[in-house]
Amino acid sequence: MISARRPNRHAAILGCFLAVCAVALAAYSLLSEADSRLIHTEPSEFAPVFVFEEHGERCMNFEQIESFGRQTCFDLDDPDKMVFAYTRMMTSALFVMPKPTNVLIIGLGGATMPRALEKIVPEAAIDTVEIDPAVVRVAERFFGYRQGPRQRVFVEDGRAFVERARGEGRTYDMVMLDAFDVDYIPAHLLTREFLEDVRAILSPDGVLVANTFTNSDMYDQESATYAAVFGDFFNLRAGNRVIIAGRGELPDDETLRRRAEAWADALKPFGIDAIRELRRYSRERDWNENAAALTDRPNP
Repeated sequence: MISARRPNRHAAILGCFLAVCAVALAAYSLLSEADSRLIHTEPSEFAPVFVFEEHGERCMNFEQIESFGRQTCFDLDDPDKMVFAYTRMMTSALFVMPKPTNVLIIGLGGATMPRALEKIVPEAAIDTVEIDPAVVRVAERFFGYRQGPRQRVFVEDGRAFVERARGEGRTYDMVMLDAFDVDYIPAHLLTREFLEDVRAILSPDGVLVANTFTNSDMYDQESATYAAVFGDFFNLRAGNRVIIAGRGELPDDETLRRRAEAWADALKPFGIDAIRELRRYSRERDWNENAAALTDRPNP
């Protein structure tokens, strides 16, 4: 979970009180479900982090426990298998950048992407940015996340990290934006200025992979913003929308097909059907191209 700013002292006190109420209500609601079991509640200055198990899956949610909009889940019998379609779509970005040597992920959640990429591309260094230390604690304790020389986490705001990386001249072969909370993406991670900073830290053939909304009041503006910074991009849909854009030219269809076939066996243990994911790749510009790009200045 990524937040634009930390709460002030008075807001934090009120937030703690409300969080206690939320914990009690959510726990009662969860325990009333015969098939669900609350495992843990982690206090946080942003919102409590809930860990629960249901239908053979362990899941994480923020603020409340509900079947809609779960943050992270893994199959208890097959932890490598990706439960959510959007994580499978994001991983398929390997068809566009097949040999990343370093990856930046903004938004840790239950660490589905960092854990999977560590196994799929073991030679790659993976940096993850997560603003909430409570989420890091939960990911490590309940979702198998482990830090190491090639698997690092930075507890800070994602945009601040990107801006500093640009100032220091660092680059990444793949940047994944997963700062997504059911119906909210922080506004400062949607603007043209932010995406320009992201583009600047991509290697010459690097790719940006963004988890976002299939349906949104800002669909046209968001699309126009990505197009203004990256030009053409791939649009993938399955529940969520995943945007895959490149600093350089995107591969043609035949190259994508060859790469998908090459990755098929390696991705299968993670529940990813490479050919099915390939069919989701669309180059269609399905938005109003007269829409204004989102900027750091006030937007309509």
